[in-house]
Amino acid sequence: MEEILNNRIKEPDLKLINMESVEVEQIQWLLYPFIPYGKVTIIQGDPGEGKTTMVLQIIAKLTRGEKFLPDCSGNGEELLKEAEPVNVIYQTAEDGLGDTIKPRLVEAGADCSRVLVIDDGEQPLTMLDSRLEEAIVQTQARLIVLDPIQGFLGAEVDMHRANEIRPLMKRVSVLAEKHHCAIILIGHMNKNSSGKSSYRGLGSIDFQAAARSVLVVGRIKNEPEIRVVCHVKSSLAPEGKSIAFRLDKDNGFEWIGEYDIGADDLLNGDSRGQKTREAKAFLQEILADGQVMQSEVVEEAESRGIKSKTLWNAKTALNIQSVKVGKQWAWVLPEE
Repeated sequence: MEEILNNRIKEPDLKLINMESVEVEQIQWLLYPFIPYGKVTIIQGDPGEGKTTMVLQIIAKLTRGEKFLPDCSGNGEELLKEAEPVNVIYQTAEDGLGDTIKPRLVEAGADCSRVLVIDDGEQPLTMLDSRLEEAIVQTQARLIVLDPIQGFLGAEVDMHRANEIRPLMKRVSVLAEKHHCAIILIGHMNKNSSGKSSYRGLGSIDFQAAARSVLVVGRIKNEPEIRVVCHVKSSLAPEGKSIAFRLDKDNGFEWIGEYDIGADDLLNGDSRGQKTREAKAFLQEILADGQVMQSEVVEEAESRGIKSKTLWNAKTALNIQSVKVGKQWAWVLPEE
């Protein structure tokens, strides 16, 4: 019995942290309030919705030190200024580097010398791989992207088992905090079309539980070239307003700006874009007989429950003009 006790694995000594001695740290942001430095962000959506294209657009701007979003009130305008170019590590398990990723980066205007890829041709990279930290240290990368999540779990990991996912998410979370970089994991959605957005992520809910920010990308049903990014989890700041971008084969990628739709509505095909469509119909109705003072339009819209941002999105979409009448403004349909 004594021999068994002596051979037991020694348990760690108890160590307590007194919160009085903990210094308060300010969260820093790659993009407030969507992508924090030192933390893990998940960007998810159905296949073909533009997740990777959007992330590559962000990467391109970061490598040039350029702002990558339109000026949107409430989304951290102070972070839209130009900054120093940074290095980025981008790992993909789905797309070819030469025929897909490089052309997209070039089209987006990236400084490709600042986009680094870990060569995992001989040994597949996983989230527990020591090469991931080595690459971060060597390149001083401020952003690391793994696209998609399931491509970097490892062959033996079941993505639906919490006890297998938690160590992986813990590992990348520690890396992000230790090296003060932003880590983005891109993921697909499951096929539960009637479920809430927080439960649509592919695999264990522990993916989202470990991330500090979760974004969903989807398209507007009746306007398929318009895609929207919605905040579904924000542990470090108030949730950001949804932001839209246009993606079509003729004109490529273009940021539009704030868009009044939530994640659940975006993912529910029956109501995608319904609020904006109602606002468009209202404007066409109230302006049908000619110009109307802006104050009257806004007041009537409020009485019908149309939010201010939705109204202005609809105004932009319809190309409604603002004309000066005395000291006030009036709105008029473009054909007028």
